[in-house]
Amino acid sequence: MTALATLVEDLDRTLNIASIPDYPGAVNGLQLANVGDIERIATAVDFSTDSAYGAINSGARLLIVHHGMFWGGAQPIVGFRHQRLWALITHDVAVYSAHLPLDVHPELGNNALLARRLGLTPSGGFARFQTIDVGLSGTSDVPTTKIVDAAAAIAAEFRGTFSVTAFEADRVTRRWGICTGAGASSATLAEAARLGLDTLIVGEGPHHTAVEARERGIVVIYAGHYATETLGVRALGDALAVKFGLSATFVDAPSGL
Repeated sequence: MTALATLVEDLDRTLNIASIPDYPGAVNGLQLANVGDIERIATAVDFSTDSAYGAINSGARLLIVHHGMFWGGAQPIVGFRHQRLWALITHDVAVYSAHLPLDVHPELGNNALLARRLGLTPSGGFARFQTIDVGLSGTSDVPTTKIVDAAAAIAAEFRGTFSVTAFEADRVTRRWGICTGAGASSATLAEAARLGLDTLIVGEGPHHTAVEARERGIVVIYAGHYATETLGVRALGDALAVKFGLSATFVDAPSGL
């Protein structure tokens, strides 16, 4: 068994929590403490009733999530919010969240792991946010259909949505960018155009990004917000378990997006 403070210290250092900017609702780091030591950890993409009870039912005493408890901003702790918080406290389960710090990690990050799954080798950054590049970019000489098929397989694995903007069957991807989650926006499309990227792989994006992408001559592969962000949190949990001799489980609770 390992003390929560020991695990939190290691997570904070590994993910560089203090130095990476993020959205106000992320509140990266320890979000809910527990009392006892930890023998089993659970990981999940989202903090939700499903992930809370999934952690409890697995016997975990620490739940690590990508989208944390305060993602929607300050809310009254009533109804389902009170029920899941009460369940976590009474079962002595702590909650730790890592959003952009997990996206950008060079080994355990969502973007790095998605690039690896797609057979792409990064050589630069992409999707600038304040002082960091959230995503990755690189060069390739790969048929676009091959990347599309690999991305579709990931979406199917986690029961999410998948779509891709139109392209010619013999098209080859020369310069690509990846930004998992809500990676498609007018800002990322404009950035892609400046960098000369021809293909973007993202989780999701508004309808207008598909229209704009065609105008810019960029193919966008929407592989699912949930699916593209299962990779990092699972890898983080597994790495932590190995390092401290714990057991880890992934709570799969697809959003359908």
